[in-house]
Amino acid sequence: MTPGFIVVEGPIGVGKTSLARRLAATFGSELLLEGAEENPFLERFYQNPRHAALPTQLYFLFQRARQLQAIRQGDMFNPVHVADFLMEKDRLFAQITLDDEEFKLYEQVYRQMTLEVSRPDLVVYLQAPVSVLLERIARRGLPYEKLIESAYLQRVVDAYTRYFHHYDASPLLIVNATEIDLARSEEDYQLLLERIRETSRGRHYFNPMPIAL
Repeated sequence: MTPGFIVVEGPIGVGKTSLARRLAATFGSELLLEGAEENPFLERFYQNPRHAALPTQLYFLFQRARQLQAIRQGDMFNPVHVADFLMEKDRLFAQITLDDEEFKLYEQVYRQMTLEVSRPDLVVYLQAPVSVLLERIARRGLPYEKLIESAYLQRVVDAYTRYFHHYDASPLLIVNATEIDLARSEEDYQLLLERIRETSRGRHYFNPMPIAL
């Protein structure tokens, strides 16, 4: 059975957008992407996090909330939706990047913007160590991502780990994406797709081992 609203999550560079695109193509579903490249403050944030953190985060908050609120209105022609972001991830990043006063302001806006946000029927959480993330970030070659520091990326990874350790708002499939290529390997993708179709409740793990040659 296919969940009606699937969210793919994980730290920068783990492959969530590539997987979300493949799932949307498989299910013929509407695809919701966070569109980091549309955020006019993001490059400034990577250049100077202290000065650009708040506008960067607020832009993402408005963008993501607008997309998820639209799902609540329903679409009989697109019964399945796939997104590469969870609304709560916005607050997760805000806790990392904002100072105390900025976060208090952000929290007021966040509470108002997320009153009518749809809950996913399944969250697929992709994990990989920082060394793998940095390699994948370098491979895709986005100019503004060249400014990402390993220390910042480690904070992001740690924040995701803490968050999903306690997550129980939706069925959760935790995927070790270190040794698999969900963007280009049909075998890896089909194995994960089978697990996604089987997951309807609770917490599950997908930890495929690489094939020895």
